[in-house]
Amino acid sequence: MGQVPNAQRALPDAAWRKSGRSGKQGNCVELAPVRAHGIAVRNSRFPEGPALLFSVAAMSAFVDAI
Repeated sequence: MGQVPNAQRALPDAAWRKSGRSGKQGNCVELAPVRAHGIAVRNSRFPEGPALLFSVAAMSAFVDAI
């Protein structure tokens, strides 16, 4: 796992997606495929904040476990 300090600046071309089940209060995470890293995850309330970077294998293992 890695981290970038400012998701908007570090990943300007990322196509972020928020769950269709997200509430209007904005307490959500967003995911984006990132070619060089796998999957990026950020807080939807703070798009200029940090993003965590996971390999595809790590994200797949997480999703399989829930």
